Amino acid sequence: MAEVSVTRGGARATTKTTAKRTAKGAVRGTAKVAAGRRDIIRGEHLAWKIRIPDHAGREQSSAFRAAKKLGNKIVRTLPGEEPYGPGPWHMHHGGSLWAFDGTRWRLFMNTVGIEWSAQFCADPAKIDQLRLNARALYEAFPATIPEMERLGYPRAQKLLDTPITDHKSVAAWVDSVFNACVPMAPPVHAGVLPTGGGRHHYPAPITDIVHFKFDDFELFVTDPKTNTRVAVLPVSPRGSGDWRVTLTWAPPDTPLAIRKLNKAKKDERVVFGKGSVFSREAFHAQ
Repeated sequence: MAEVSVTRGGARATTKTTAKRTAKGAVRGTAKVAAGRRDIIRGEHLAWKIRIPDHAGREQSSAFRAAKKLGNKIVRTLPGEEPYGPGPWHMHHGGSLWAFDGTRWRLFMNTVGIEWSAQFCADPAKIDQLRLNARALYEAFPATIPEMERLGYPRAQKLLDTPITDHKSVAAWVDSVFNACVPMAPPVHAGVLPTGGGRHHYPAPITDIVHFKFDDFELFVTDPKTNTRVAVLPVSPRGSGDWRVTLTWAPPDTPLAIRKLNKAKKDERVVFGKGSVFSREAFHAQ
């Protein structure tokens, strides 16, 4: 059994399920009735499927709906400055700490974010440390809570002041604006290369690079031997004349991933020269 998180139109359904891979990829939004029960098959165009037993009220809590409503109101005040791409947005459970400085909203991130499915293994004492982090931040931004209340989110102060001691209080925090409202454009949240490197499919240290790299550097390039996307980085500063790149990520179990792992065991990197297909693609716009 595997804990699988599925995002569809901003909503998330999570359950313990057996992942089934198919050669032709996954089917969206199909339903199947068997033995008196309703199973839902959901997926994306990656080659996988999951079976989700019908579970009423599982997709979104009232707390999450309230947090999303506030999150959307906040992001709409930042035209052209959205941190993870333009709307419509998926609200990612990523540790969002929105702060209002009296003039504009700014997004800070807590130490960690808590996915909806992760709450069932969450130690309340450890989650309470996240609450205390948040409360300390908002002491520096005293206009925040009144502004949240003005925008129709009256539970903010109570969430910050209530110690997290059990599953109920963990769940309230997980689906609150203080965790569940990192606004991501769909390709950034659940996209698949080449159209988008989504947080749910690729490691965050790699997808984060997309948001601060030079626009004319291509992070994801194609491995011609496997026709898969890999991530590369320059080995020298811009303007140095060094056109080599180093492999920073490859899909698990591919030849390049294995090669990278073997190199790392010797404290070495996989480096491609300036004439390689990887370097040419990475720097082609420069």
